[in-house]
Amino acid sequence: MNTFDRDHLWHPYTSMTDPLPAYEVASASGVRIRLKDGRELVDGMASWWCVIHGYNDPRLNQAIKDQLRRVAHVMFGGLTHEPAIALGRQLVDLTPGPLQHVFFSDSGSVAVEVAIKMALQFWQARDKPGKRRLLTLRGGYHGDTFGAMAACDPVNGMHQLFRGVLPEHLFAPRPATRFGAPLQPGDLEGFERLIGTHRDELAAVILEPIVQGAGGMWFYSADYLRGVAELCRQHGVLLIADEIATGFGRTGRLFACEHAGISPDILCLGKALTGGYLGLAATLATSEVAVGISGRGGVLMHGPTFMANPLATAVAGRSIELLLASPWERRIAAIEDQLRRELGVYAAHPAVADVRVLGGIGVVETREPVDVAALQKLFVEQGAWIRPFGRLIYLMPPYVIEPADLTLLTRAVGAALAATPH
Repeated sequence: MNTFDRDHLWHPYTSMTDPLPAYEVASASGVRIRLKDGRELVDGMASWWCVIHGYNDPRLNQAIKDQLRRVAHVMFGGLTHEPAIALGRQLVDLTPGPLQHVFFSDSGSVAVEVAIKMALQFWQARDKPGKRRLLTLRGGYHGDTFGAMAACDPVNGMHQLFRGVLPEHLFAPRPATRFGAPLQPGDLEGFERLIGTHRDELAAVILEPIVQGAGGMWFYSADYLRGVAELCRQHGVLLIADEIATGFGRTGRLFACEHAGISPDILCLGKALTGGYLGLAATLATSEVAVGISGRGGVLMHGPTFMANPLATAVAGRSIELLLASPWERRIAAIEDQLRRELGVYAAHPAVADVRVLGGIGVVETREPVDVAALQKLFVEQGAWIRPFGRLIYLMPPYVIEPADLTLLTRAVGAALAATPH
């Protein structure tokens, strides 16, 4: 571990005095990360779920180079440019029809902040300023900035650290019905009771459709999502879909909302948007929301310095083109089938509480929290890059991974379980 890094650089969710090890990277290509010491690791994380095409893709490299020759950055206030226009058109064309208006930002957390602002300003413009709370689901995760953090799970999130500072929102029970199963009696009752009771103070419902990511990697029924969307319509509450982790094919559909056939009022996108090259996110809204905010001279009160950065929007547009031109559906289906077969054998392991797979996501939930540092070291020794957390050892590899490399990852999970006390 680099001593300057250890002593001076803060890493995500890490102590400064007792940091987790950080392995120094020299280069990366395809699905492999090369460490400075010469070891190669097959990436099972797609670098927190964004590197869908693999590393160092020459076509994405070229998109960056071509744009760099024109302009690397220009403010989006009062100016515009072709990469942003082209990407905006792609997103409007690909997402559900009512979503016609695009706001660019530079991270998923900020995309959620923008979505929350949209919802609040929408109701203020309608002379209903009392509609300013959110309803969300336990087990959710929406980002680390304050607005987003307030909508994260109140137990597994950071609410206790920031009690009295975060807004207090409403949390429905986590959906119990698994993905692929019909909705079980009573599964929507808690949500229905909360939205009915608090409809006059609710600006929006925010949730991760189908897949709850960093809050627990839980996959829930499309019937539940469909029911939530209908209840939002019935009670006059906006629906925000956070597809930052699920967008662009990860669940087997281009967007997870498609599993339930629903269209949200506001949609958040990020992570895989640029193929992992640069930070970029987007918040899309319906015309009702956009015009509602903008009526009587209103403006949306947000404007990031690097909004719609030309390099980021150029590479994002190219990444989407590559995705749509590729056999991505077949690739995700093959990854899903292999994960079911190769992770499924661990379901009977005494240290394992559950195994679940959806699209390009495979999760092994252990009975006890894992030792992240110890497992990370073991994975590196196995030639795998896997970053567990809590009681979850999961895989979310690049879409271009070959079967042999995916097997290396699933075997590494087995090695971790063999080393886990039970």
